[in-house]
Amino acid sequence: MASGVSEEERRARAALTRVVEPGDERAGRWLRRHGPVELLARLTGPSLTEGTLPGAGEQRVQGYRTRAATASPERDLERVAELGGRFLCPGDPEWPGQLDDLGDARPVGLWVRGCPDLRIWALRSVAVVGARACTPYGAHVSGSLASGLAERGWVVVSGAAYGIDAAAHRGALSADGATVAVLACGVDAVYPRGHAELIRRVVEQGVVVAELPPGSHPTRSRFVLRNRVIAALSRGTVVVEAEYRSGSLATARAAERLGRFTMGVPGPVTSGLSAGVHELLRTGAVLVTDADEVVELVGDIGDLAPARRGPVLPRDLLDPGCARVLEALPVSGALDGRDIAARAGTTPDEALARLYELHSLGFVERHGDRWQLAAVATTGSNARRGGA
Repeated sequence: MASGVSEEERRARAALTRVVEPGDERAGRWLRRHGPVELLARLTGPSLTEGTLPGAGEQRVQGYRTRAATASPERDLERVAELGGRFLCPGDPEWPGQLDDLGDARPVGLWVRGCPDLRIWALRSVAVVGARACTPYGAHVSGSLASGLAERGWVVVSGAAYGIDAAAHRGALSADGATVAVLACGVDAVYPRGHAELIRRVVEQGVVVAELPPGSHPTRSRFVLRNRVIAALSRGTVVVEAEYRSGSLATARAAERLGRFTMGVPGPVTSGLSAGVHELLRTGAVLVTDADEVVELVGDIGDLAPARRGPVLPRDLLDPGCARVLEALPVSGALDGRDIAARAGTTPDEALARLYELHSLGFVERHGDRWQLAAVATTGSNARRGGA
């Protein structure tokens, strides 16, 4: 790997990823002051004089020293090489410069699997994040956003978790696009276990990234701290669904602090899974509904979303859930959400989510708590006869 980083520094940084937890600003200050080789030497030396590593008590320093004594960077570097991966350091040509915006919380280094150049990909990337226990509406919107971004040449960054993250990765992959998964464990670990196939596909078609060395397991704090890397890697963060207390909102707040664009996709006001997004929108995030609007915000001059002129999809391209709700509406007259749910054979919450989606596409009109077909859904190219 051609770079300005010496092999001694690379080994020292690899060792320190076993010593230092992600986002440890105290260790980041030591690293900035002493450099990785000297810091590792101090931690593995016979003794430390008082004040050598300021800002940490004796017990904490002893914890660093215990982990440093057992670190084996050669073994970790060999392991990632066996996986076809690599270890990136600040100063490498592939190091994403925007991670430096994290200051002393910058990763010590990054363990990477996947062939593409991470620095180049990060220059044109958007994070799509949200709830693990998402609704069908959220999964649909996340996948559509990601596939639309991928089709426009943007890289989709997310955390490989269940729910919105998984839908975002799959959306990008389905469009033969680019996606980056930032893990809270080692790049050789599969978490969650149900995503073994998804992570394998991301490795083949995109990039998997982790701060932690091979074999490391996730913890609650590591998930939270992983979010700052997702935010820093991307030009902007889109939150699709999130409750009031959500790690996805932490990603958005980190993006905001870093001067990145922060966006949210609205959902039903009755859904707790959209409450956090709505709060985010109230405090300054930009409302977006599709990939065009995201690109208009984060892209270059001239990347404008097209003017809204009614439905963006012909009726026969609607997903089955939306089509079922649309069929439940009478040709004339309006119904409330519960009646529509009963006619469509679904739950009121699911019907309401689909109605909001159909409303955003121009297929239905809302009058208080009642809904009816829009004129465009009963005439022209989107008529009930199903013609495209």
